Amino acid sequence: MVTDFEELVALCDEELRHREYESKYYARITEQWDCLRKWLSKKKISEFNEEIGNCYCDEMFGTHLMPRRSPAKFREKLRPIRMLISYQKNGDFEFRCPSVEYSFTGVVGETALTYLDYCRNEIVLAEKTIENKRLYLYNFCSYLNTKGLGFDDLSIEETETFFSSMNYTLASRHNAARNIKLFLQFAYDNGKSEKDASVFILPDNYKKNCKIPTTYEEEEIKELVSSVERASAIGKRDYLILLLATEYGWRAKDITKFSFGDIDWDNNVIHFSQHKTDVPVEYPLLSTVGNAIIDYLKYARPETDVTEIIVSMENANKGKPLSSPTIHSVVTKYMKRAGIKNWQNKKHGPHAMRHSLATNLLKKNVAMPIISTVMGHQRTETTSIYISVDYDKLKQCALPMPVLRSPFYSKEGSHGKI
Repeated sequence: MVTDFEELVALCDEELRHREYESKYYARITEQWDCLRKWLSKKKISEFNEEIGNCYCDEMFGTHLMPRRSPAKFREKLRPIRMLISYQKNGDFEFRCPSVEYSFTGVVGETALTYLDYCRNEIVLAEKTIENKRLYLYNFCSYLNTKGLGFDDLSIEETETFFSSMNYTLASRHNAARNIKLFLQFAYDNGKSEKDASVFILPDNYKKNCKIPTTYEEEEIKELVSSVERASAIGKRDYLILLLATEYGWRAKDITKFSFGDIDWDNNVIHFSQHKTDVPVEYPLLSTVGNAIIDYLKYARPETDVTEIIVSMENANKGKPLSSPTIHSVVTKYMKRAGIKNWQNKKHGPHAMRHSLATNLLKKNVAMPIISTVMGHQRTETTSIYISVDYDKLKQCALPMPVLRSPFYSKEGSHGKI
């Protein structure tokens, strides 16, 4: 790990140039590095690490965290320091600056950490799943610590008060309740509490598909894909990513895992098992997609031994598989470039492209079982959520108002003539 400040800045500066940051953003970032350089010089410090970076931010900005809805000026100052920290630790710029530090204290907090280790090492859950659990447990443990409560102090009233204080959406409350219930069962099974407090987490009537999915019109999807400048290497890669998201409706993880062995060139077919459900799916190799793959492989893909087709172009991770957040960033980048109306106030990642594909197929009168197959759904009922956004089809389902034949409605009642 590089600890010399000047050497670290030189590496990060090279990375910025390689990624072709716009000059105004590049200037803002390096300006903050210059401010940090002066601060270090004043304190006679030549090395750099996360602790020093956090100390600088706390002293200069009042915090080293990035609270939600922070002012743009504050983000511009903090982000460059976080870039140095994340590059030093992981060899890449972090996707998001942390908004909170998860600190687990006391018996409940220590048990939560043990439970998270259990989920990681024994159950072998995905890291994203563990991070979601960490967030819910942090909120729960913080609430108990603030009120001086332990496992055996819990009751139905106390858990309901906690949920009310968090102002969760229906979906978040459902997920929080499920994760906290499992945690409390773990605490009881491992002798951390005398009673099974999980019984105090009441069931709810949340239905997973109660929210209407975010979708975009077919013309907007065309504008999105057309906005890619395909002459550059990154453009060729991003164009392929957008095609996989819009033409096939693939999830971000399936795009990052897309490998050479998934393509049957002789029969013009793509087949693999979905990462989320492990359900086998098969797609025709569309000419647009096939040509985009060939163009990317011949003229843009860095030399690498990995089997994944789409890889990183950045110096630090060149040739390594992409992460799901990177796929989201690519879609967002071209949403902005294409000038899609109101995209910032809607879901705008690869999953929105998936929803849009299903909805636009439905508008073309494609049968529901076929759409279900394209989506890789095991049950047609899962696909039926898209009916809720096809307003033209819903209008066809409206029943006519029956003729009112009762003489009551033709007479004057106590409230006047109707």
